[in-house]
Amino acid sequence: MTPTHTRPSRAAGPRSHPREFRQRNVPRKWRYRLTPARRRPKGIPGFWDRARWLLWSAWVWGLVFVWATWHQWLGWAIGSGLMALFCRLIGQHERVPRYGLEHDFPVASTEFLTSIAGVTGVPFSPGNSLDILNNGDEFYPPMLQAIRAAQHSITIEAYIYWAGEIGLTFAKALAAQAKSGVVVKILLDAVGSATIGEEILLTLEAGGCQVAWYNPIRWYTLERFNNRTHRKSLIVDGRIGFTGGAGIADHWVGCAQDERHWRDVNVRIEGPAVIPLQYGFGCNWLETTGEMLSGDLFFPQASAPGSIPVQTILSSPQVGSSSVRTMYFLSMVSARTSIHIANPYFVPDQTSIDTLVDAKKRGVDVKILVSGRRNDNWLARHNSVRLFGRLLKYGVEIYEYNRTMLHHKTMVVDGFWATVGTTNFDSRSFAHNEENNVCFYDSGHVARMERIFAEDLALSEQVTLRRWRRRGWWPRMQELVAALLQEQV
Repeated sequence: MTPTHTRPSRAAGPRSHPREFRQRNVPRKWRYRLTPARRRPKGIPGFWDRARWLLWSAWVWGLVFVWATWHQWLGWAIGSGLMALFCRLIGQHERVPRYGLEHDFPVASTEFLTSIAGVTGVPFSPGNSLDILNNGDEFYPPMLQAIRAAQHSITIEAYIYWAGEIGLTFAKALAAQAKSGVVVKILLDAVGSATIGEEILLTLEAGGCQVAWYNPIRWYTLERFNNRTHRKSLIVDGRIGFTGGAGIADHWVGCAQDERHWRDVNVRIEGPAVIPLQYGFGCNWLETTGEMLSGDLFFPQASAPGSIPVQTILSSPQVGSSSVRTMYFLSMVSARTSIHIANPYFVPDQTSIDTLVDAKKRGVDVKILVSGRRNDNWLARHNSVRLFGRLLKYGVEIYEYNRTMLHHKTMVVDGFWATVGTTNFDSRSFAHNEENNVCFYDSGHVARMERIFAEDLALSEQVTLRRWRRRGWWPRMQELVAALLQEQV
């Protein structure tokens, strides 16, 4: 009897799928069938949003490059090729929430607190003490005091550390501690702190401080040149942390007494909530220097010097979505009585506008406080004003702080929930920068935040819909130009 010949088995390796199960693509009818029921999304882009998206799409300029090359038009080929590369480098890849933005539960509920921890991936750390520090007169002295009392380590991550008197004061204090044996590590953004000056650097070097530059612009790092660390954090002995809107520069000294001195808010934390700040510094220090931080010098055993639950949220474009944006959105959709936002660079996307308008429609008191004519960022200022219209139309109140540059980034919701941090309400902070925010719901500290907001509001000028519509042709032309770069603010 002739034996039946069979194909040898492949016992040595994984067996491929049987031919009958191989298929190049999922059938079209199944692609969306099992996804959640489609609801109307927030943030449907308008005509200008789509036009701007096309203008800054790398693939559009890539097609122009191919077309120009085919026709041997050298100038067009070079120009479109460079534009395609530039658009690829500045493009944002963050996934913005458009669904799930319903107001199902209030901010003052356990469901909100567990949800905010879940969607950001950051649990609340109990047992903290917290101090709200209003302007440079309140935050620089305790920062310097903490540095001078350091016993083991000092870490600083700063977007802005500029030449000047206060910068030199910090440098001398840091150098003195480094000489005494305290480990001092300073991570500065290579763009934001480029004007630190030689005197400060020499002082730090003489003391034995370690200084690294985050993401310096080099030809081989061009794909990341748009990613900056916008954090402003000081961590002492891994136990005491400071963060907020202010960097280290002379214009933050004082109490916002004139147009040369900025208005800002920082916080001081002591307790377990400092660990995420140190973690954020450690990640960027590792990325920059290749050195991993560990041990009691940087991560001592957590103590509980207070009773306040604090959530320290880090946001990074490396993750692909902004945890701080998610925190803002969930807080706003859960508001029942009030949303009070203070932010210098308020350039909301369409989803943010829809969310704020919906809050106003359901009876929430929505007030936005922005930096007015003293704003130091032309692009942010004109983009912000351009977007006021729909918000004002539906009754959102917008106020401009014109005494000096208002620079703090805060939000208080329903008099229950508050956040202070480094994050501007714009695409650059949400999609391009390393940021951090501190959130809390302690009644005493939230009440203090409400008082600070009310005091600033009393010194501000309200923007009315009539006044906004009557602005002249020159501001409108500037807004049109600024709109082309809205995502880069």
